[in-house]
Amino acid sequence: MTELVAQEEQEEIDEFRITKLDLSRIVTENDTPVDNLFSERQMRLLAESLYTSWAAWRGSHLCGDGECRSLFSSAPATARAQCVGQPGCDPARRGRGKEHRSYFVWEYGKPPDIVVEIVSNKVGKELGDKLLDYARLGVAYYIVYDPGQFVSQHPLRIFTRQGLRYTEITDAWLAEVGIGVTLWEGEYEHMTDLWLRWCDQQGVLLATGQEALAEKSQQLAFASQRAEQAERRAAALAAKLAALGIDPELD
Repeated sequence: MTELVAQEEQEEIDEFRITKLDLSRIVTENDTPVDNLFSERQMRLLAESLYTSWAAWRGSHLCGDGECRSLFSSAPATARAQCVGQPGCDPARRGRGKEHRSYFVWEYGKPPDIVVEIVSNKVGKELGDKLLDYARLGVAYYIVYDPGQFVSQHPLRIFTRQGLRYTEITDAWLAEVGIGVTLWEGEYEHMTDLWLRWCDQQGVLLATGQEALAEKSQQLAFASQRAEQAERRAAALAAKLAALGIDPELD
């Protein structure tokens, strides 16, 4: 039964991929702003660190940075679920048009690999209808980050798709995609809070642009310090040899 449903969905996707759609008639946004500054920055943090530090992002489709407002599957006139971005898409394809601000499954040939929901109130049904919707759409991993504990006692919940339903997991390493998630307390864009971050299998955070620049500057400073120390040692050695009447330039 599962294989039959998947085949039917793929046929619908293929049909829409070869059909030129009139996107002007599709409602992709309701002009509702992000609920709060934290949610906005949280989504931006997820996207920025992917672009900066994850070489594999070009091969995956993830929802996360606020530029994609809706996720559409087979019916182009209906938004199936609210989405918070698609940092798995090539930035060259992004723009102001609707085709770049929503995730049309038939355009990419597959659903997103990961959907991240940032909970900011009790009305989003993140642990209700969306669990069924995203599983039915074929999203491999569904992550619910609820820092205010509006819908759960646990701030971070991770689900993996099995058949047409999700199963909650405790492992924060998303093996099918090759990336992990973790909670990190620190400062991002002048706001100190508990953030959801991407990480590698060892738990090392994927750096943001500022973090990567700071790390590179630190490495350059360390290399410069080592070079200065080597020069001082060489000068001291030359002075000792000169005191002994030995010319270091001679063989």
